[in-house]
Amino acid sequence: MVTLRVEVEADLFDFARERSGIPPQDWDRRFPKFGAWRAGTRQPTLKQLEDFARKTHTPIGLFFLSHPPDEQVPIADFRTVANRMVRPDANLLDVIYAAQARQEWYRDHLVLNNEAAVSWIGQFTTADATAEAAIYLLEQLSWGARERRRSRTWAEALASLREAAENIGVLVMIAGHAGSYTGRKLDPSVFRGFALSDDYAPVVFVNGADAKSAQIFTLVHELAHLLIGETGLSDIDPGVDNTTERWCNQVAADFLLPSDEFVTAVDDDAEILNQLDDLAKHFKVSTQTVLGRFRELGYINWDTYWVMRAAEKERIADIAQPATSGGNYMNTRPVQVSKRFAAELLASVYEGSTSFTEAQRLIGAKKEPTLRKMADRLGVL
Repeated sequence: MVTLRVEVEADLFDFARERSGIPPQDWDRRFPKFGAWRAGTRQPTLKQLEDFARKTHTPIGLFFLSHPPDEQVPIADFRTVANRMVRPDANLLDVIYAAQARQEWYRDHLVLNNEAAVSWIGQFTTADATAEAAIYLLEQLSWGARERRRSRTWAEALASLREAAENIGVLVMIAGHAGSYTGRKLDPSVFRGFALSDDYAPVVFVNGADAKSAQIFTLVHELAHLLIGETGLSDIDPGVDNTTERWCNQVAADFLLPSDEFVTAVDDDAEILNQLDDLAKHFKVSTQTVLGRFRELGYINWDTYWVMRAAEKERIADIAQPATSGGNYMNTRPVQVSKRFAAELLASVYEGSTSFTEAQRLIGAKKEPTLRKMADRLGVL
């Protein structure tokens, strides 16, 4: 019996490796024959190629092309690293496609049921004052200093802010991995979040693999995108050279660290670096966000800011981060796909308007009893 082997161009293997999102240190262990395949000294069998495609999240048809496709992010991409655009990986693409699918279902559902549009989407432009936009967003969310003080931890503040956003019509999805498989961890260095603007079904996705303090800033940054009615994959780096991203960053800073409250909280007699932790805890943000606020309000200039930021980044890197568990599926999965979305979808299922198959696809659940248990947990049944 002749074993069918497939000849694949080396640059297609390179393309699959780069977009896979698999850490370099894991590659040789997972694909010991890859070097020989790429060098052409040995060809994979069709079965081996199918397995490789599955594990790298690559469409099998790609390996039969003569050269790699020009794969683009399906939404506006504002990310830059060292002044160059960042190629999307399979994990990022999959979470965008999944979010778009949920958005499409939710929008059709609202329109079919004659629900009203979300009134505040696109009410601002980047020509408007960021402080004014921050106040408007605060009023829409009914979330400010009082709600922040009630939150003992960054995680509680994030949950409170997420719920406030969902209460005004936003589908907030916070996930640290692609799909329902926890092995496909999302890399915060690849992206922090994105917004899918829509008058009926606005979506904010936050990378849940990031620190909780960073997730809070990303959430508000993405809500600022919705204020100007703009879809995009975000870059929250303080030095970003993009009008939209700078505006959204500033709105987030004005929202989370209001200037009057910040000035009152600052100890003018203390060294700035010595009070970052206390201010971060007070405002439920990161110490680097606090440092940025010192710069924005004129306490330090850009040169001093970059020096202090490098020192703070090094200090934080030396602090061991506690390991976190995956949590209870029934608690975490609704947050990952948006609790508002999950509740509406499951209600539609048990009303007979949406199939179980469709709901399983959109939520990422393999079994029907899982949907029933989730519906019960969300108060749908």
